[in-house]
Amino acid sequence: MSTTWTHIDSPVGPLLLAADDAGLRAIEFRDNRHPVKRDGDWQAGTHPVIDNAAAQLREYFAGTRRTFDLPLAPRGTAFQRAVWDALDAIPYGETWSYAQLARRIGNPAAMRAVGAANGRNPLPIVRPCHRVIGADGALTGFGGGLPTKRFLLELEGALPKAGVAATDLFATA
Repeated sequence: MSTTWTHIDSPVGPLLLAADDAGLRAIEFRDNRHPVKRDGDWQAGTHPVIDNAAAQLREYFAGTRRTFDLPLAPRGTAFQRAVWDALDAIPYGETWSYAQLARRIGNPAAMRAVGAANGRNPLPIVRPCHRVIGADGALTGFGGGLPTKRFLLELEGALPKAGVAATDLFATA
């Protein structure tokens, strides 16, 4: 099966979108740490799934889309796919820890393996791996880099915008 790919511009830099008739296969940042394996026939071009994904990503970056409605066809192990499927349960504007994600897939001791699978998510943004953070609230590794992760979380309102102080409701004046 032939995989079609194209680049689109976004606020986080160019994104490569790849799809075939089964669905969206990949979204990659310019300096992606774990690019999708280029098996089979990959060719530059257009595909209806890519067109739909590009439109939905534009809406997401404009702040008018909170969920994606696309046919997804990532390739990975059964464990990776279970982790990637679980990402869909993290609501827009919220974050989960790796421990929460491990519990979600029914394997609470697998935090490191969940972290590794999360890091190899071939469909970032659409499958919101950026919403997974450290148990202490720290931003941890992300295939698109931590500045991109911060941008996405700020866009969704999960983090205060850079330079804007968080309000402490319990502070005394």
